[in-house]
Amino acid sequence: MNPILFSIGSINIYAYSVYLTTGCLLGIGWAMRAARLWELEYKLAPITGIIAIVSGVIGARALYVSLYPQEFSGDLLRIFYIWQGGLVFSGAIIFGSLAGLLYLRSKQQPILDWLDCFAPGIALGQAVGRLGCFFAGCCYGKPADLPWAVTFKNTSSLAPLFQPLHPTQLYHSLGGLVTFLILVVAGNHIKTEGRITGLFLILFSAFRFIIEFFRADYRGELGPLSMTQFITLVFFAIGIYLLSIYKKRSS
Repeated sequence: MNPILFSIGSINIYAYSVYLTTGCLLGIGWAMRAARLWELEYKLAPITGIIAIVSGVIGARALYVSLYPQEFSGDLLRIFYIWQGGLVFSGAIIFGSLAGLLYLRSKQQPILDWLDCFAPGIALGQAVGRLGCFFAGCCYGKPADLPWAVTFKNTSSLAPLFQPLHPTQLYHSLGGLVTFLILVVAGNHIKTEGRITGLFLILFSAFRFIIEFFRADYRGELGPLSMTQFITLVFFAIGIYLLSIYKKRSS
């Protein structure tokens, strides 16, 4: 896997950036589609999405830097080289969601409806964006003796080289795709505000919690769990709470 997708002269185009950008655009597009169907102000979706993406990238990078400060001790400017990889998805969800919700609240919009619009798009965006992680070699897995294990050989890769590893990036991508498909099917039957978001949080948390056991990169520790696993437990609890709410969608 080559972190550099292609080059234009002396400018390198990184696969991480391309897949991340594509995932974000797909997520916003899906939110616009859902908002239009539910008769919301769908033109707010791109603005909300951009605010959430920018805030999410900042949050994801901040969490990554806090977990791996040694990578930037010699060159602090590398903190801003996000196109080379190094984002924590949990941080993106926390910071991005808060910023997007604050904007929608300022516009007096129905928050739960909008969360339901964005939830499948976030899952779809993760399915595509994680392919960028695979090319960059970040979020790598533990050594594995399996037919589908992958070996990174490019010296620019963030993963350990020349040893078979669990392709945890692809596990994440597959988990996002499965979550998206389940939410799409469920959306045809769920007419209650917040339940699609609740289902998303439960599925995301379950996949992430399990995949964490196969990852080898350091993500902080909190007792027997990684910091990410602890955060996903919080997401899971919020998902259960949202599924317990009963407020019928007005449109």
